[in-house]
Amino acid sequence: MTDTSIPSADASVDEESVPAATDEAEETQAESGAREKKAPAEGDLFRQSEIAADYVEGLLDILDYDGDIDELVASGRPVVEVVGDRLQSLIGQRGATLEALQELARLAVFRQTGSPSRLLLDVGGYRAARRKELAAVARNAVEKVKEYGEPVRLEPMSAFERKCVHDVVNAMSGVESESEGVEPNRRIVVRPVD
Repeated sequence: MTDTSIPSADASVDEESVPAATDEAEETQAESGAREKKAPAEGDLFRQSEIAADYVEGLLDILDYDGDIDELVASGRPVVEVVGDRLQSLIGQRGATLEALQELARLAVFRQTGSPSRLLLDVGGYRAARRKELAAVARNAVEKVKEYGEPVRLEPMSAFERKCVHDVVNAMSGVESESEGVEPNRRIVVRPVD
């Protein structure tokens, strides 16, 4: 019997890019490993988005939903965007259904290519709108930290949401952010830089 197991999702795909505390040897090893990995070619990334788009189109057909599907490559990762009316149920509460669909699409890509994918799935422009909301949340937290000098703990968020907040906080001076806790209750703490 052959092992046809599918690897679990790589949290680093969407996870925030805040370095964890490691010793010097681990950092050196991680840096050399990162240099050895080659980024997928643009054609390979577009092929991943095509595979995922076909998978999502099949789901829409099963559900009898209408939607236009665009496949593209943006910021070095495959992207599938679904646009149409009455697609809110594909997003779910706070994007939970969208995250699950994204994982299924990534697994579909893995089954055909044998490689994990950093595919980003968006429905109805949800991710762009959520990024704007999260930027406002991050700026508000930074203002509170600067005003009171005390850490601010944000509500639990998905990996995508945490990355959006980290990106905004990391672009500001005098503050830093880190994640704490365990999924699904992992959250960001914004604190003043010592």
